[in-house]
Amino acid sequence: MIELDGRPAGEDALAALALTNYGHFTTLLVEEGRVLGLDLHLQRLIRDCRLLFDTALDPDRVRDLARRAAPQSGRRIIRITVFDPALNLATIDADARPRILVTARPAPEADPGPLRVRTAVHRRDLPEVKSVALGPALRLRRRARREGYDDVLFTGDDGEVLEGGTWNIGLVRGGRVVWPGGDVLSGTTRQLLRRAGGDPTELIGLSDLDDCEAAFATNAATVLRPLTRIDHRTYPASHPVMARLADTYRALPAQKL
Repeated sequence: MIELDGRPAGEDALAALALTNYGHFTTLLVEEGRVLGLDLHLQRLIRDCRLLFDTALDPDRVRDLARRAAPQSGRRIIRITVFDPALNLATIDADARPRILVTARPAPEADPGPLRVRTAVHRRDLPEVKSVALGPALRLRRRARREGYDDVLFTGDDGEVLEGGTWNIGLVRGGRVVWPGGDVLSGTTRQLLRRAGGDPTELIGLSDLDDCEAAFATNAATVLRPLTRIDHRTYPASHPVMARLADTYRALPAQKL
């Protein structure tokens, strides 16, 4: 399903999105018509729309359009993309009238398993915005996969641990959870887990990874995936703290879409 403002998306609008690639999005995991952290997803869309387009976004309209793609039962991943087909290289300074593109795909049924990642120096432009401009992140992911890894972990120029291209990293150190700070996109799953557990953020360098007992990736679609390798470092695929986090997440109340 691909709908723009509740109607089938036309070629011209999709071409504008592909060619200009200016906009933002969020991804929801809808289960039985409900979403964990729906308020956080909507807050992100409203904030990013203001930052990129200098205009307001109606969250009730977003929900109405997303419900069209969401099943009443079962699971589905819904992506909500906000962009303006009228903006292009020549008109990027024009007043914006953002449109809402809703796409849907099946949610994974099987456990995707752990990730093996390597680090790469990269800091996203406007890291607080979930931008559609994924080219640099995908280029680094492609290179990592072609060299035997599953994904890439971004670091700063000084070795500061940041984030994955589409996920946050969490660490277990001294029996507690630590979330790397710095300029990153704080995903909804990370926010929910931090809100539930009160776990701190700290500036983490690559050398600090040597003292960690476990590592994991979080995002809305796969929730929590163990990281069993970061460069030459290896970590267990299971850990009591990660199991506790997963239980905490499952116990959180979901909101009706």
